[in-house]
Amino acid sequence: MKHLLKMSDLTQGELFHILDVADELKAAHRCGGEQPLLKGKTVALLFSKKSTRTRTSFEVGVFQMGGLGNYLNTETELQSSRGEPLKDTARVLGRYYDAIVWRTYQQSELEQLAQYAGVPVINGLTDYAHPCQVLADLETIRAHKGGFTGRKLAYVGDGNNMANSLIVGGLTAGLQVSVACPAGYAPAADVLDFAAKFGPAFSQESAPAAAVTGADVVVTDAWVSMNRGAEAEAKARLRAFRGYQVNDALMAAAKPDAMLLHCLPAHRGQEVTDAVFEAHAAEIFDEAENRLHVEKAVLAVLLAGK
Repeated sequence: MKHLLKMSDLTQGELFHILDVADELKAAHRCGGEQPLLKGKTVALLFSKKSTRTRTSFEVGVFQMGGLGNYLNTETELQSSRGEPLKDTARVLGRYYDAIVWRTYQQSELEQLAQYAGVPVINGLTDYAHPCQVLADLETIRAHKGGFTGRKLAYVGDGNNMANSLIVGGLTAGLQVSVACPAGYAPAADVLDFAAKFGPAFSQESAPAAAVTGADVVVTDAWVSMNRGAEAEAKARLRAFRGYQVNDALMAAAKPDAMLLHCLPAHRGQEVTDAVFEAHAAEIFDEAENRLHVEKAVLAVLLAGK
């Protein structure tokens, strides 16, 4: 693994190895025996979007492993905001830093950064993919359910970066995956092509209840993301997603002990009711915590040879 740009970059073996390293680092941290695996290493943390979990988990994780994580707002602190070509920025940062994390919009820009930087690049979120979040989801599922074989994950909502990464990551891990998205909001075509190779392990449903039936894990995400804020589009989305809310009735179609996961921030009363969210808050905040551990594992694999 040279970079982590999207979930399809990972083989099943690489995915499981990251989760194993994450579990190891999590246990070491909790008992105070963490090793300074990134001592002397520097990580550029580039952000073109607002962030709570991605920024703080990477900053804390790099610090806990003895490295320097340097936050840079690309809109206010880099010359790229004044027209410097991305490939030039990439070649400069690659000479200063040992790795680069970027939370941005276009996947193609992230791929270009990786092409020119000469150091490992990690996707902190693009409009296409959110691999660090899905690794955290998978770590949480494995911890709560004991594994992936014979388990079903159902995703209900927008066919966005989360849906794309959950489909690829879930199927790669060995989960059965079912998704329900409104017309016009399907996951990416190449992701659906990838999923088709898994035959009956993947299904795409129009009705949320059909996707959720028999699920061990239910996942949802915001209907209006941070880059979908135009008032007209937001209203159109709220109309389109009516009927896709995760509520008590929908959760009743899943297994009685089904988990609920949400990448956060949650818009209670839209994609999920407050009551359902709070009933599954322990799982959701385990999921949020696990962002820290999987990101440390990714850095350890890329920079410390774990």
